[in-house]
Amino acid sequence: MIVLPAIDLKDGTCVRLYKGDYSTAHKVAESAVETARKFQEDGAEWLHMVDLDGAKDGKRVNSDVILEVRQNCDLKIEVGGGIRDMEAVEFYLQHGIDRVILGSAAIRDPDFVKAAVKKYPDQVAVSIDARNGMVSADGWTDTSEVNYIELARKMEDIGVKYLIFTDISKDGMLSGPNMTMLDELKSSVKCHIIASGGVANLMDVVNLTALNLYGAISGKAIYTGGLDLKQALAAANAVEIAVAEEQ
Repeated sequence: MIVLPAIDLKDGTCVRLYKGDYSTAHKVAESAVETARKFQEDGAEWLHMVDLDGAKDGKRVNSDVILEVRQNCDLKIEVGGGIRDMEAVEFYLQHGIDRVILGSAAIRDPDFVKAAVKKYPDQVAVSIDARNGMVSADGWTDTSEVNYIELARKMEDIGVKYLIFTDISKDGMLSGPNMTMLDELKSSVKCHIIASGGVANLMDVVNLTALNLYGAISGKAIYTGGLDLKQALAAANAVEIAVAEEQ
C-alpha cells in the first residue's frame, strides 16, 4: 500500500482543516517545497496535493505553488481541487503532475470525467467525499443526494481506475479512518481505492494495508507527530510482505 503524505493549500499556505470546514484552516508548515522535500527524504514516493481554494471556487487558484513543488522535488504528485474541465486536466499533466483528481465533476459533469478518463486512463482519479454516506461537492460545501457506493459504481462503469474516498466526519479529526465504509467500497468496485481522512497512527496504517487498499493519505497526523512517515512506510511494506507470505 502506498502512503501518500498530504499538502493542502489555502491562500498559498500549507493548512489543515477540521471536517472540511474552511473556517478552521490553520497553518501547519512554512513552505510547501520544503515540506515536500522532507517527505521525499523520509522515503515517500507519492505526494497528495489539494488546492482548497480551487475546490471551492471551481478553478485553479494555487497552481503556482503546486508547480513550484513539482519543480523542486522528485516525488510523484497527484493534485486535486478546482479541476473542472479538460484545460485544467491538461495544464497539470503537461506541467509534470502525475495524476489529477476530479471531485465535484463526478456529480456535476460525468461526461467530462468520462472524456478525461478515456484520454488519460492512468492519470485520472476521482475523489468521493461523503457526509453520512452521501457525496459532497464544491469543496465539501454542498451535499448531494447521491450515495457514495452508487457514485463509485458509476465511475467504475465509465472507466475510472482510481478512487479516493473520504468520510468527511473523520477528516482532520485523528479518530481513525472509517474502516466499515472503506471495506464496503472495496467490495463494491474493482477500482484502486485510496483512503483519506482520519489516519491517526501506525495502527491505522496497518489496518488499511491489511484491507488491501491501493493507498492511504495522511496529513494532520504527520504534521502533529502522531504518525512518523518513515515508520508508516515501513509498516505498510511489512504488512504487505506478511500477507503475501500467508497466501
